[in-house]
Amino acid sequence: MSYMDSYRLWLESDYFDENTKKELKAIANDEKEIEDRFYKGLQFGTGGLRGVIGAGENRMNIYTVRKATQGLANYIIEAKGQAQGVAIAYDSRIMSPEFARETALCLNANGIKTYLFPELRPTPELSFAVRHLGCIAGVVITASHNPAQYNGYKVYWEDGGQITPPHDKNIMDQVAKVTEYDMVKTMSEAEAVEAGLFHMIGEEVDTLYFDEVKNQIINPEVIANVKDLKIVYTPLHGTGLVPVTTVLKKLGFENVYVVEEQAKPDGHFPTVDYPNPEEKSAFKLALELAKEKDADIVMATDPDADRLGLFVKVQSGEYVSFNGNMIGTLIAEYILREKRERGLLPKNAALVSTIVTTDMIKSICKRYGVQFIETLTGFKYIGEQIKFFERAQSYEYMFGLEESYGCLAGTYARDKDACSAVVMLCEVAAYYKNRNMTLWDGINELYREYGAYAEELSYIVLQGKEGLERIDAIMNQLRANAPKQFGDFEVEAVRDYKTGITMNFDTGKVGQTGLPVSNVLYYELQNGAWCAVRPSGTEPKIKFYIGAKSNSLENAKKLCKNISEALLALAD
Repeated sequence: MSYMDSYRLWLESDYFDENTKKELKAIANDEKEIEDRFYKGLQFGTGGLRGVIGAGENRMNIYTVRKATQGLANYIIEAKGQAQGVAIAYDSRIMSPEFARETALCLNANGIKTYLFPELRPTPELSFAVRHLGCIAGVVITASHNPAQYNGYKVYWEDGGQITPPHDKNIMDQVAKVTEYDMVKTMSEAEAVEAGLFHMIGEEVDTLYFDEVKNQIINPEVIANVKDLKIVYTPLHGTGLVPVTTVLKKLGFENVYVVEEQAKPDGHFPTVDYPNPEEKSAFKLALELAKEKDADIVMATDPDADRLGLFVKVQSGEYVSFNGNMIGTLIAEYILREKRERGLLPKNAALVSTIVTTDMIKSICKRYGVQFIETLTGFKYIGEQIKFFERAQSYEYMFGLEESYGCLAGTYARDKDACSAVVMLCEVAAYYKNRNMTLWDGINELYREYGAYAEELSYIVLQGKEGLERIDAIMNQLRANAPKQFGDFEVEAVRDYKTGITMNFDTGKVGQTGLPVSNVLYYELQNGAWCAVRPSGTEPKIKFYIGAKSNSLENAKKLCKNISEALLALAD
């Protein structure tokens, strides 16, 4: 069926509501827009759905959400998990409550119990709830840090982690089989309640989750000794406000200032262009408040509260931004050091990170005798390692981090948790304040101990069908003509995670990556530098990751810039 045929079907079928048809009639003279909405169905990938909200096959709407849910329902039925049920959460985005309810009612119509949070909740709390309630799966409606016009649908399995092989591929296959909308089941909420299938989650789950976040603290006395630590926090109109402020208050942090203009949940994100704590522009209001209060640290969580951004006051009184690698490194080193000093660091301790996260973490693990385990990009692979550790009784998980501003202390959740990251970072800030140091002093102390590591992330945004084709062309070109040099750095080895093959250019030795298939190219460069290229799994971007080590942070950043410019030129 052509995109115009699909467009006409949506206009003419009685299945689609009048508001949907009205929206589609408004674009009747815009063939380019019609093509973009109907040239393909919104793809259900390894994590679920993510797309622009609107009418059409290639948009997030109640119909595409139901279709995906029917595929999930078929897989759950195949696994005989109807009675275990599915936990469902949602964030502050436009249509999130509606999509969550449609998800529940489609599952209910297939005889599957559901447990729905009554209001918005952080994604990591959904991860916790799946295991606490004994569910076979979980769904969270969120587009994380994407712009306001986006929403998404992420699926979790019974271990509390995002779906990984074989479940991701199997669910994708089931979703792909739902080719017609008349294959999708639904029912009314009243019918679902009467059938004992539709349940609301009570406050006890919130209390238990808050307690788990609070319990990650290692050294409460450092908090008690620093009453003057000043903290500015913004949830960026998302889900983080209640858990973050509740736990910080319980722990005794007395000077917590919330950015009031961004405290209220609002899917339009009226005070920011992009609700992403990785972007410095998202901190404009928070930094204004920080300067007014003379705050020590300034933190922002994204709409579903799984990513944390940070600014830190330095001795000059100015505020410096920390990237995800710096945040995760500070917390990781603190956890390992404090646990060792208290005799709490187990002999089988392990720390988990991804292939595009700072190499500094490897040096830290080596110092503390902790097993370092590397995974593909995506926190779901870090969470999966916790499951593997428990099944094999091999390692004890200490911490996990990724460069994209996500980390997890503890095993109560199986996905990154910005709420616990806030709490841990406040403890680390209190530790350094006890020593008359800032977090900036702290990270520089680590650079002196381990070497100065710098990382850079560049990307090219490529929208629509043509954009996807261009991204594919760039990856194919890099594979067909393997670069021998990036800027001033020769390539020593390349890892192709799509083919699973590694090649050392000096020795000619061919090996295996040892990780699952993923469309990533990773280049090992001279002097411990590296770079990697991959299409984003959630946004219309191709991403370029760079890392280098030097005797100073300034020099390491210059090396990264040199590599980054060469990478971008190749992709031009």
